[in-house]
Amino acid sequence: MGGHEQYAEDLALYALGALQGEERAKLEEHLATCASCRLELEQLRGDTALLAISATGPRPPQRARQRILDAVAREAHLPVAVPSASRRGWWGWLGWAATAAVVIFALSLWRENSALRRTLASASSQAAESTRELEELRRIAAPIIQPEAQRVTLVAAKAPPQPQGKAFYLRNRGSLVFLANNMPPLPPQKAYELWLIPVSGAPIPAGVFKPDARGNASVVNPPLPAGTVAKAFAVTVENEAGAATPKMPLVMVGAGE
Repeated sequence: MGGHEQYAEDLALYALGALQGEERAKLEEHLATCASCRLELEQLRGDTALLAISATGPRPPQRARQRILDAVAREAHLPVAVPSASRRGWWGWLGWAATAAVVIFALSLWRENSALRRTLASASSQAAESTRELEELRRIAAPIIQPEAQRVTLVAAKAPPQPQGKAFYLRNRGSLVFLANNMPPLPPQKAYELWLIPVSGAPIPAGVFKPDARGNASVVNPPLPAGTVAKAFAVTVENEAGAATPKMPLVMVGAGE
């Protein structure tokens, strides 16, 4: 066997990283002077890479698969001049092992890619949910923290602890947050109702609520017409379903600051 052809089978092993020892050193010495073998090695490496990514990307050309398989099996068709009987035995086994290693590596890449896609999808879903929650918190907080929000304190003329309520109203957005404390317990089938009393026109229902065991309660962003100018806010006791007009007397009332 003459010329660079005697290195053909070693090139396949070298491309797969399976050539070691003296044979590797001899091949690298030959590659330094043989452009043809260097070209063959680069083609084998490229074909191996195509096979490795075939599970996660576009299907590689059929010629790439055939080239690497032909290179791995080539020693069966080369004239037997140098190889010994022991080398023929382990070379055949190593050819199959190298091919199996490429397949296992490709499957590993496919599994890792699938796990990464699932992780990215989960992270994207969590980010979208966090964005929605943040936007809702901003919407709730807007009438409390905005400088232009109207702040109204509602009090009752009773001995302490007196029922008290605070209304935070952002007129241009129609946003309202109402917080109450020390609210007396309600009779059965009754509820407190908050009212927005505009500068002109009838009182507007602004939400029905019941206090907890400590007398605390809240109303957050009831449906209100945007842009309504509030002269005052008031609270009455109504049926649980709420009322269209407030019943007297008022439990508490407060004018805009």
